[in-house]
Amino acid sequence: MQAKLDPTYHNAVQVIKQAILDSQLQAAHHVNEEQLALYFGIGRYISDNTRKNEWGTGAIENISKQLSFELPGLKGFSATNLKLMRLFYEAWNGLFNSSATAVEIGKDETSATADELPNTESRALVAVEIMKKNYPFSELEMTWSDFVSISFTHHTEILSKTSTIEERAYYVHQTAKNHWSKYTLREQLKADLYHHQSQMPNNFAQALPCSQHSLKAIEMFKDEYMLDFINVEQLGEHDEDIDEAVIEHEIVINIKNFIMEFGRSFTYRGNQVHYDKLGHNHWVDLLFFNRELQSLVVVELKKGAFKPAYLGQLSAYLRILDDEEKLPHENPSIGIILCKEADKAYVEYVLQDYQKPMGVATYRIREQLKELLPDENKLKELL
Repeated sequence: MQAKLDPTYHNAVQVIKQAILDSQLQAAHHVNEEQLALYFGIGRYISDNTRKNEWGTGAIENISKQLSFELPGLKGFSATNLKLMRLFYEAWNGLFNSSATAVEIGKDETSATADELPNTESRALVAVEIMKKNYPFSELEMTWSDFVSISFTHHTEILSKTSTIEERAYYVHQTAKNHWSKYTLREQLKADLYHHQSQMPNNFAQALPCSQHSLKAIEMFKDEYMLDFINVEQLGEHDEDIDEAVIEHEIVINIKNFIMEFGRSFTYRGNQVHYDKLGHNHWVDLLFFNRELQSLVVVELKKGAFKPAYLGQLSAYLRILDDEEKLPHENPSIGIILCKEADKAYVEYVLQDYQKPMGVATYRIREQLKELLPDENKLKELL
């Protein structure tokens, strides 16, 4: 049929098809925005009536059941979700002009009826415009696009585990920027990324030639990493006895988990990478390449506290990598010491005289359950 179609009609089909695809794409972009505005409006309506004791006990549960009865197949409006909508409104309302929002989204009368709830074709769109107009872009790291591009599920995950607007805005921005799934977001919240990002002691500002590149490197690394995929109890060892070889082995067999914890845009190159320089053997613990930094990244593992001698060893590795591996268009190699403990002030002090870009971070592994239990004899007595 396509072969017999007149060229004029064929062109018309292509034009119409492209218009349909473009329209579908635009609709997809706006669906989440409209949904968030709807939930914001419903959240305000519920907040006004429950916080002011206009509704009796069990009102939200009864409303949810009635909604399900009147709209068979309706999903997303359980009593739990209605309460989350209230949380969503109350957490973010301070960012917007509450008086203007009240008029358009939920009406200002305390005796509001169901007819005054927003819908996706009218008041939800108005709510979007009001929220967008009154959004304080300059005060927070996130943008309006960040806010409306992540799902309601992502928003509720963030709200349940943060306490300040600045912290919430940070996670909204990072989720949108890095396209985190809700599971990845949970891991970052668990690791308290907000308070650990850009806190690693380093000499990047003086050792990297480009200020923009050094700033990107500073933002890339954390001061502490959670290696909770390493379970020393399963390994049959005590936390204090575990050595670098065991940690390295566990990282290698769980390399995906390590990269997810370590940061974005890392590509694994190998472990115990061998270099022979002027008759001397060198073994790099873990070698990565970071696409955003356009740099090779060495990670040296240490089981105990930081020692200044570690920096000399790492500096030698970076010199060899820059000579042997770095391509002309790439930036200088970066080194990270990953140890159990580190005094940040002391690390920053000794880093001053090193010319190679380096930083020192700490790690934590899953604590043994045995440490939380009584000893064997005491346990027998209790039983």
